[in-house]
Amino acid sequence: MAATTTVSMAAGELLLLLLSLLSLSTLPAHSTEFAVAGDGNWTIPSSKDSEFYNKWAAANRFQVGDTIHFKYKKDSVMVVSEKDYNKCSSIHPIFFSNTGKTEFALEKPGLFYFISGVDGHCERGEKMIIKVMAGPVSPGGPCRRFPAARRILRR
Repeated sequence: MAATTTVSMAAGELLLLLLSLLSLSTLPAHSTEFAVAGDGNWTIPSSKDSEFYNKWAAANRFQVGDTIHFKYKKDSVMVVSEKDYNKCSSIHPIFFSNTGKTEFALEKPGLFYFISGVDGHCERGEKMIIKVMAGPVSPGGPCRRFPAARRILRR
């Protein structure tokens, strides 16, 4: 009878372990919501710095599944081709929004070219390139924006 109880307990523990492992594989992928330029404001850079938004984008790491939030007044957000980005051309947008609050989901890896659709704004620096990496960081993986904070929290 003791042997039967031991086998039964071992089977139960094994089943619990398998269920735990299966539940971990179904956890949702970690994604991050970014406010463009840190505060969400999409406008002509006041610093006359034509690379203002690209510097912000380069300081962050974007993954598939992340979202970019834009806030603006009397403006618009467009995703365009690299050619149209370089020419500040808004004639053939891939994506367009002028609602004042735009959320753009980064659904695939690669480069995304954002410009303002208002005449003259792109030429004055209201444009940005975002590089999206292929896969999201796992929930237990390194923190993308504050790796030092993650190390401190684990101590």
